Amino acid sequence: MNNVTANMSSDEGVVGNFVSRRLFFLQYLHVLEFVVAALVFVVINSLRQRRRYGLPVWPFLGMLPSLVSGLRSDLYEWISDILCEQNGTFRFKGPWFSSLNCVVTADPRNLEHLLKSKFSVFPKGPYFRDTVRDLLGDGIFNADDETWQRQRKTASIQFHSAKFRQLTAESVLELVHARLLPVLENAVNQSISIDLQDVLLRLTFDNVCMTAFGVDPGCLRLGLPEIPFAKAFEDATEATLLRFVTPTCVWKTMRCLDLGTEKKLKKSIKGVDEFAEEVIRTRKKELSLQTEDKKQRSDLLTVFMRLKDEQGKPFSDKFLRDICLNFILAGRDTSSVALSWFFWLLEKNPVVEQKILAEICKIINERDDMKNGADLKSPLIFRPEEIKKMDYLQASLSEALRLYPSVPVDHKEVVEDDTFPDGTLLKKGTKVIYAIYAMGRMEAIWGKDCREYKPERWLRDGRYMSESAYKFTAFNGGPRLCLGKDFAYYQMKFVAASILYRYRVEVVKGHVVVPKLALTMYMKHGLKVNLIKRHESELQVYLKNNV
Repeated sequence: MNNVTANMSSDEGVVGNFVSRRLFFLQYLHVLEFVVAALVFVVINSLRQRRRYGLPVWPFLGMLPSLVSGLRSDLYEWISDILCEQNGTFRFKGPWFSSLNCVVTADPRNLEHLLKSKFSVFPKGPYFRDTVRDLLGDGIFNADDETWQRQRKTASIQFHSAKFRQLTAESVLELVHARLLPVLENAVNQSISIDLQDVLLRLTFDNVCMTAFGVDPGCLRLGLPEIPFAKAFEDATEATLLRFVTPTCVWKTMRCLDLGTEKKLKKSIKGVDEFAEEVIRTRKKELSLQTEDKKQRSDLLTVFMRLKDEQGKPFSDKFLRDICLNFILAGRDTSSVALSWFFWLLEKNPVVEQKILAEICKIINERDDMKNGADLKSPLIFRPEEIKKMDYLQASLSEALRLYPSVPVDHKEVVEDDTFPDGTLLKKGTKVIYAIYAMGRMEAIWGKDCREYKPERWLRDGRYMSESAYKFTAFNGGPRLCLGKDFAYYQMKFVAASILYRYRVEVVKGHVVVPKLALTMYMKHGLKVNLIKRHESELQVYLKNNV
C-alpha cells in the first residue's frame, strides 16, 4: 500500500513538473512573441518613416545606422541620392544623446535665403566654432559678427590692391616655371609616375604661404621633401573634420583623455603653432629693423601687423596666427584639389582636352613673334592677358568644380526661428548643412545631363558666362563670397595651361580615384599619373589650324 501511494505521489510530481514547465514555456513563448512583435513593429515603423524623412528613423539611434553605412561607402553620393529623392531638402535625426540633428539642403532658393537674404540669421554658429576652434581659432573661416567683418574688410582691401595682385601673379609664375615644370620634367626623363595631387598641393601650399605669411616653405622641390608644417597642417584638418561626424560628448571626452584622433590633432596643432609662432616672431623683428626707404612687404601677415584693433593696440600673436592659418586653409586645398579632379576628368573626356589645346594655341598664334615665324623651342610663358582670354579652359575648370567642388559641404546655424523658401521650418539652434557636391547632381538644377562633364554649359557665343552663386556655390555666395575667387581662377588657368601645353596627363591604369572624407575634397589615394611629353609636331597641328 505504501508502495502504491509512493508511486502515485511520484507520478503526480512528474505531472506537476511537466505542467509547471509547460506553463513556464508558454509564458516564455508569450514574452518572446511580444518581443518579436515589438521588434517587427519598430522595424516596420522605422522603415515606413523613410518615405517621409528619406531615411529610417530608429528608436534612440535615429538615422545613425544609415549615416554609418554612408560613411563606409561614399558619403557625398549617399547624401546626393537622399536629396534627389527628397526634392532637395531633408531633416537628419541623430541619436537622442548626440548633436547630429540638422537640416540638409541643396535647393538654390534655400541657399540664397541663408547666404544672402537672411545672412544675419545664419552665422557659422557656436557649434561650428567650438568644433574647429582648436585649429582655426577666431580666424575669418570660423568667425562671425564683428570679428569676421573686421578681418573681411581688411583682407578685401588687400586682395584688391594692385601690389597684392602683382605679388600673387609673380609668385605663381615663379613657382610654375622654377619648380613645378622642373619636377614634371624630371618625372618624364626618369619615366616614373607621380602623384599629381601631391605635387599640386605642394605648389599651392608654397604659393599661399608666400602670400599669407611672406615665407617660402619650399614644399615643391626636386625629390618632393616632406615639410613638417605641411604634414602637421594636413593631419590637423583631417582630425578636425572627424569631429563633425562624432557626437560632441565623445570627441570632447577623447580630447580630455588625450586619445585616438584627438591625440593626433593635439600633436599636429602643436607643430602648426610652432611654425606660425616662429614666422610671427621673425617678422616682428624684421619690421622693427625696417627703414622707411626699404621695400615694404605686402603679405597678409605684415599688413595685419601694421594695423591696430578697436582699442588702438596691435593685434595679438594668437590673432595673427589665426588669420594666416585660415587663409592657408582657404588657399591651399581649394585650387589644388580642383585641378586634380580637372585633370582626372580630362583623361576621361579627350575631346575637351583637344578643345582646350586648340584654344591655347589660337591665343599663342596671336603673338607678334609667332606671326613673324618664331619657333616653339624657347620656353613659353603665358601672359596675364592671354590667361584672361582662355574662356573654354575656364568653362572646363568650372565644370570640374560643379561636379567636384573643393568644399563639398558647408555649415550654418539658425539664431532665430525661420522658414526656408521650400517650406522647411527652422527652429532656433538648428544646424543647416548645405550640400554643394549634391547640387551638381540634381536634375532640377542642371538638367538630365547633370552628371556629364560638359564645359559647353558655361559658354554663351563662345564666351564664358558664370552662373548664380546660389546654383554654383563652389566659391560660396553672399557676403561670404570667396575673396580669392578671381585669383583662384587665374592660378588654376595658368597651371593647367602650362601643363597641358607641354604634357598629356594619363592616369595610371588601375589607379582608384574616390573622394576622401575631409574638409576639402581630396582624392583618397591621390592622383597617380604618367606624363607624356607633347611633340612639336602635335602642337604645330593646332597652331596651323588656328592660323
